[in-house]
Amino acid sequence: MTAHLEVALSGVIPALVAMWIIDRLDAKRPEPASTRRLVVLFGMLSVLPALVFEGLLSKQVGRQIEPQLTYQGSSFHAFIVAAAVEEACKILVVYWVVWRKPELDERMDGIVYASRAGLGFALVENVMYLLNQHSLQGQIVVWVERALLAVPGHAMWTGMIGAMAARRRFDGRGVGLVGGYLLAVAFHGAYDLSVFVQLPLHLEGEDLVGHALMVVPVALTVLAFFVLRSMARTALRLDDAQAAHAAARSVLPPMAL
Repeated sequence: MTAHLEVALSGVIPALVAMWIIDRLDAKRPEPASTRRLVVLFGMLSVLPALVFEGLLSKQVGRQIEPQLTYQGSSFHAFIVAAAVEEACKILVVYWVVWRKPELDERMDGIVYASRAGLGFALVENVMYLLNQHSLQGQIVVWVERALLAVPGHAMWTGMIGAMAARRRFDGRGVGLVGGYLLAVAFHGAYDLSVFVQLPLHLEGEDLVGHALMVVPVALTVLAFFVLRSMARTALRLDDAQAAHAAARSVLPPMAL
């Protein structure tokens, strides 16, 4: 096995580490390992329809807008071709695989399963990106950048959808699935736009602006972390209260009629 292929395959490591971290958050009442693995598997497979729909959008709609080397084209590819399609494919995995199953019985479960779907997607995408690098140095740079930003980003963006959908399901509050999806697309699209827009900026000689915009993915990843952490803390607090209430009811004697 060549060094190029070995480095590319090692691109699965950041996603596996992130899965372990997500599972630790739900350590009190963990989800079945088989269901967690199934969501990851379908998250990995969701790369295929995402590639198909992205290709169709680029070909059928993208040609009527502007090429990607323009600001309009970069925006279209960032928010519609990449963010909207990929977030839809990932959250549909959660809906098809686990949303109607009894395993999803807590608010935190929405975050766990949605994040795992995102990480399954990120695992495959990461290996693909690394395989497309032509030098070992390029692979290492991409490996580190995506391990710190894009891979956790996929987990957190889709995790936001799961958090908001679960909050609406269990409490009837919040913006629900649609609102969570739009928030994820906003984060994901802004992240990608800061990268895609580098080409038109450099073509126009705006190198300084381009370099300044490279802090945007870092800032968005940090912000997404705090947003999802807040959602997870709320979910855990409400789930703990619900579990305590259920436990108290189970030991109380039946009320006399």
